[in-house]
Amino acid sequence: MRPLFHPAIEDVRPEAILYALSDPERAGIFARIAGVGSSGTCSALSSLGERVIPKSSLSTHFKVLREAGLIRCERRGVEMSNHSRCAEVDARFPGLILAILSAYAQNSGEINAA
Repeated sequence: MRPLFHPAIEDVRPEAILYALSDPERAGIFARIAGVGSSGTCSALSSLGERVIPKSSLSTHFKVLREAGLIRCERRGVEMSNHSRCAEVDARFPGLILAILSAYAQNSGEINAA
């Protein structure tokens, strides 16, 4: 398997973060990962409310979040473990993630925030 791309925090760009979180499904996935404070497997994050996200869409969402610098993914056997990079991103762009997740929570009724 080829290694996963994770940008260095210095290479993370605000427009990539905004693009990644502009999709409601990706924002929901990221809000759940950030709210957990640890990690979540892809299969555990495959549903948002009563909607189940297809595996093909889910892998694309994780790729966009990972390449934007929002999550770090680690292979553990056949599962992927996803960790939030909120602390790193917040150090680089103070308040950005909290503002986006707070707006997402207000619009979707979600309670998760960084």
